[in-house]
Amino acid sequence: MKPPRQTPKSKKPFPVKAIKTILLISLGILVAFPLFSMSYYTMVRTSTPEFCASCHEIKPAVRAWRASTHVNNAVGVTADCMDCHLPAPHDMFDFFFAKTYHGIKDVGVHFLTGEYDRKRARETAYAAFDNDQCLKCHRNLLYIPNQRGAMLAHRSVMYARKGYQKKCVDCHYDLVHNDKTIVMYRQYRKVPYQAKGLKIEKFGKWPRKEF
Repeated sequence: MKPPRQTPKSKKPFPVKAIKTILLISLGILVAFPLFSMSYYTMVRTSTPEFCASCHEIKPAVRAWRASTHVNNAVGVTADCMDCHLPAPHDMFDFFFAKTYHGIKDVGVHFLTGEYDRKRARETAYAAFDNDQCLKCHRNLLYIPNQRGAMLAHRSVMYARKGYQKKCVDCHYDLVHNDKTIVMYRQYRKVPYQAKGLKIEKFGKWPRKEF
C-alpha cells in the first residue's frame, strides 16, 4: 500500500508591504530628525541677546537691557530677550510661530523701511505684552512680606475685577528698555512703596543723578 501523497507546502508571500512601511519610517526619521535639529538649533542661536544686537536698530535696546535689573540683580538670574518677547519654549508651536513671524517682520523692517522709529516700536511692543510673559519668571508675587504695598498692587492685577484689568507693564514700564539710567536717592524722600522701573511721574520729581 502506497503512503499518502504529501502536497508541497505553499511558500509565504514576501512581506513587501511591511518592508515598504519600515523603509518609509526609516526615511522619515533620517530626513525629519536632521531638519528638526537644525531648525531648533537655529531658533536657539538666533534668540540670544548677541544675535539681537547684530542689528543696529536693536543695539540701544540691548545696551539698556545689560544695564537693567534683568541682568544685574541680587539673585544672579538673567532674563534674556526670548524670555520676555517670545512664548515659553515648551509651548513649541507658539514659540516656533512667534519666532518665525518676528524674524520675517524684523528682516522686512531692516531692509524695506526707512529710518527706524524706536519710540513707536517700543510702544507697539508694550501694547502687545501679556502678563503671562512676566509670570514665566515672577511667579510668587503674592508673598512679599517686607513689601506690603507690592503684595496689594500685585493682588489687584492677579485677581482683577471685570473692567479693571491691568498689565504688569502699566506700572513697570521703564524697567528694562529705558532711555537713561536714573539713580534715585531714597533717603531724600520716602514713599509707601516703589518698585524698580516705575514711572517717575507717579511720585513726583525725585532728586536724581543721570549719566
